[in-house]
Amino acid sequence: MTLTPLQRTWMQLAIEESRQGMIDRHGGPFGAIVVKEGEVIARGHNQVTINHDPTAHAEIMAIRKACQVLQQFQLRGCELYSSCEPCPMCFSAIYWARLDRVYYANTRLEAAAIDFDDHLISVELIKPEADRSIPFIHVPDPQALEVFHQWRSLSDKIPY
Repeated sequence: MTLTPLQRTWMQLAIEESRQGMIDRHGGPFGAIVVKEGEVIARGHNQVTINHDPTAHAEIMAIRKACQVLQQFQLRGCELYSSCEPCPMCFSAIYWARLDRVYYANTRLEAAAIDFDDHLISVELIKPEADRSIPFIHVPDPQALEVFHQWRSLSDKIPY
């Protein structure tokens, strides 16, 4: 796909964010920006190692900042530009945030070639619980289910 000159500028901002985070030793070489109505509203780069947080990926950081800027938990009307194809966690966050579109530069295979391989996670997601490398053990509890029933009956809840 060919980007417009403005979209190319936004992609370059995401790439520069990835470079600066890497230079600053905040984490891996990943950057992202969120754009709404032609304006960059948030930037993020990987901060896994500096924050000691395995969820501090560039896309997650940019989504968090964008939600704070807009004071809302959904990003409809926004686009995300990422220096790399989002991992499964970021992919999920993008859907939870309800972004309109995602543009990315490097692929997950190119990330795997520099030792950022999320293939295991993709494989684990489709395995039955009993076959996963990290055990997931279902422990049904009536009290936990009751909380769900209470949520369903709330008249003033904010759905998402």
